[in-house]
Amino acid sequence: MRTTPRDPFPIATEPIHVKLHILGICGTFMGGVAALARELGLAVEGSDANVYPPMSTQLEALGIALMSGYTAGHLQPAPDLVVVGNAMTRGNPAVEYMLDARLRYTSGPQWLGEAVLAGRDVLAVAGTHGKTTTTSLLAHLLESAGMAPGFLIGGVPGNFGVSARLGGKKRGQSQFSVRHGENQAAQKTDSDPVSAPFVIEADEYDTAFFDKRSKFVHYRPRIAILNNLEYDHADIFPDVAAIQRQFHHLVRTVPGNGRLIVNAHDQRLAEVLAMGCWTPVETFGIGRGDWQATLVEADGSAFTVHRAGERIGEVRWSLLGHHSVMNALAALAAAAAASADPQALLPAFATFESVKRRMELVGEVNGVRVYDDFAHHPTAIATTLAGLRAKVGAARILVALEPRSNSMRQGAHAEALAPSLADADAVVFLHRAELPWDAHRVTDALGCRGSTAPTVDALIAALRAQARAGDQVIFMSNGGFEAAPRRFVESLRQA
Repeated sequence: MRTTPRDPFPIATEPIHVKLHILGICGTFMGGVAALARELGLAVEGSDANVYPPMSTQLEALGIALMSGYTAGHLQPAPDLVVVGNAMTRGNPAVEYMLDARLRYTSGPQWLGEAVLAGRDVLAVAGTHGKTTTTSLLAHLLESAGMAPGFLIGGVPGNFGVSARLGGKKRGQSQFSVRHGENQAAQKTDSDPVSAPFVIEADEYDTAFFDKRSKFVHYRPRIAILNNLEYDHADIFPDVAAIQRQFHHLVRTVPGNGRLIVNAHDQRLAEVLAMGCWTPVETFGIGRGDWQATLVEADGSAFTVHRAGERIGEVRWSLLGHHSVMNALAALAAAAAASADPQALLPAFATFESVKRRMELVGEVNGVRVYDDFAHHPTAIATTLAGLRAKVGAARILVALEPRSNSMRQGAHAEALAPSLADADAVVFLHRAELPWDAHRVTDALGCRGSTAPTVDALIAALRAQARAGDQVIFMSNGGFEAAPRRFVESLRQA
């Protein structure tokens, strides 16, 4: 095995008996941390309040023991290290026992930074919107260039079927694969993961109950994408200036021989860079910046790319919307900064399979197309609907909206929601009894286009009464939405 003075525990180069216990293991990020630790050869177990598929089945396929709930007994006998998810709080029984027993503990981002990312070329993707898609696309581009990147993504990218891997293997190989829920041992290669780049979704949310810095300060990237910056996470940030300070902390960690890839349209990001910047910057935008896109199709499904005034070529792909074009430019610029040939990468866009729940087509029944979309912010809602409107023209768009994120539930985006739904012909807003603000603030502003439903069952029934052939129905939530999109499809089939 090898060790470094700042490693929280030895990094395995062969199987060793080091046991990690991960609190909050079924979250997407912590589940990815668990998969990487297992791939390093460590013994991994974990606890979560809700142990259920798909993450539970994926982790069990890796040989990871899962325990339901948070009790002191789960930490007995003591593991070598407890990795604490950011959903854990003081008062949690497992946390209190961990502290009282003086067990060794760290956060998920810190463990990742020290045990996986140290010494590697890290490409971090930050921004209020588009992190998961852009991270997935960047990993796909580097894979197509033969660079076999490692990655940790806050979703399941279609081209890989797994949310995390160490990388550094020959194409198509990884030590553990959970595609289709199967456990597949790796074929041995001479490739060293440390020599491969690592692509990570860089979240600005806080790290842990004992570390209130943003997660991304632990990653030490050589290349960082700053995709956009808006007010979000109202539960931890009082204002946009507080988020800008965290983004500047990220900027401070990027070395002078690295690269910052920055949205040329975003004034708040320009203000972040004005706080101080010590790294070369390349900007991207639609008709603006060092990397520029010109739309060939209004819906964003085709566009040309220019770099510093020189035409690189044309992209044609399945994604829609101006936001998708911006994500594409950011990923292409970052891949080029990692020494990939941007012109040679353009055909790979056509084979990109987007992340689950990003305008994912769930089904089509009797001419009604049903989508599941991970929506958490008015800007993301507006750009997604605008892209769909450009594609479908005058066809009706029906939206089912669940205010699921902390900011949505607190009403931080209430005034912006109705304008963000301008391209929708009808909106059914899930207004649960526990929502602390009146959803009619949104639906009244929508006039006859807006209505509320107190339960998911009522919401499905309301949509079912309205839907007709040719309609596009989008379920928007950053939570599970009680499987509403698939239940709606089933209701259409049974009609």
